[in-house]
Amino acid sequence: MSDSAGNWCLIESDPGVFTELIKEFGVTGAQVEELWSLDAEQFKNLHPIHGLIFLFKWVQDDEPAGFVVEEGDSRQWNIFFAKQVINNACATQAILSILLNCSHPDVQLGSTLTDFKEFSSSFDPYNKGLTLSNASQIRSVHNSFARQTLFELDSKTPNKLDGLKDGPIDLGSIGPNQDWLDVVRPIIEKRMQKYSEGEIHFNLMAIVSDRQMIYSREIERLMNLPDTEIEMEARQSEITRLRMLIEDDITKKNRYRVENIRRKHNYLPLIVELLKMLAQKGQLMPLYEKAKQRAAEREATKTS
Repeated sequence: MSDSAGNWCLIESDPGVFTELIKEFGVTGAQVEELWSLDAEQFKNLHPIHGLIFLFKWVQDDEPAGFVVEEGDSRQWNIFFAKQVINNACATQAILSILLNCSHPDVQLGSTLTDFKEFSSSFDPYNKGLTLSNASQIRSVHNSFARQTLFELDSKTPNKLDGLKDGPIDLGSIGPNQDWLDVVRPIIEKRMQKYSEGEIHFNLMAIVSDRQMIYSREIERLMNLPDTEIEMEARQSEITRLRMLIEDDITKKNRYRVENIRRKHNYLPLIVELLKMLAQKGQLMPLYEKAKQRAAEREATKTS
């Protein structure tokens, strides 16, 4: 699919994909973690959390829990909101919405996103969306994570977007001593329960500060504590635990890198050559017939 045509490819909703996507945008100090529950303890372990990405199959009668914020209020509250005008880029747009509204010292946007934000900040939401749709560098990074497929299907009638609101959704006020996650958690939980009943698949992920940076910072703090503030043995035990967490995160990100290399690799030439070799040896049709028979047996088992 050609970038010059302004096309955005489908990419997999995966924390490894999104973590490397953020890195290739030029952002530092952030990564994406998948959430398996809405337990307060899990949120606590990931602090600071800069935003949540809740991906689900949109249904026609689905309405947000809050109300749409008018453009004037968005500007007054200094919210960067780009209306979605792109197919296949829901997750990327959600990630950008979080990053472009993030003012945490851990997160540095880098030149690509900073330039985009500065260039389009005075535009209305629709024109911000159009500007994003034509941001070739951002689009190229997004499309680099598209899975290689045997066939490219061109849909002449794109699916209706679920981001057609004219502004961000206000889900409620946050008290002076309240964590924003405490406000949004019950809203997401209610939606998850609703979609579970309808067998709609969804993903919940969080953009958090780089874990290695967080753990290293805590190790440094512990090492600089006076001996009287914490027992030496307990301190060393916590430092050891944090170093193990750093190693785990390094291993995880190395796995992400390998998985993403495989996602981007085009296996089609290898598959074609294997099929040719099987055909030359007279093995292709017998394998095909055997696979067809197994498929028929599995289908018969399901219906019996």
